[in-house]
Amino acid sequence: MGAHKRPSKLSRAGAASALTLAAVGATVLAPGGATEAEASSVSTMALGIAASKQGSPYQWGATGPYRFDCSGLTLYSFKRAGKSLPRTAAQQYNSTSHIPRSARERGDLVFFVSGRGIYHVGIYNGDGRIWHAPKTGAVVRLERIWTNSVLYGRVG
Repeated sequence: MGAHKRPSKLSRAGAASALTLAAVGATVLAPGGATEAEASSVSTMALGIAASKQGSPYQWGATGPYRFDCSGLTLYSFKRAGKSLPRTAAQQYNSTSHIPRSARERGDLVFFVSGRGIYHVGIYNGDGRIWHAPKTGAVVRLERIWTNSVLYGRVG
């Protein structure tokens, strides 16, 4: 009879990392992979980071790690995934590649427009839903996009 070997801490950590990647749908890239794939991977990582902040309170001007406003959540999530974004929703829109609704993907930014100004931002989760920090008194949550007055941007 052979003895069962317990997995080493390293193999358990590796399995946990693989499970985490699988849970957020991240792509493992080979060295020299396509830049579009890298951008997609960063966006997927940022989406997972935003989702991990579910329940964190909204606070105007906050950029984490425990409280957020809308652009603070996107800034924090992409920074943790390895990409820097400017501070405000409008500045973030101006720093992204603008894409049509038909091309939106998980991890893209969704910008809410009123008149000629952008007033809110969230991270697209798929199925018409975003992760965002909505307003004072609310918490980071997954919510259906409530208007057609939105623009989409991809962080590159």
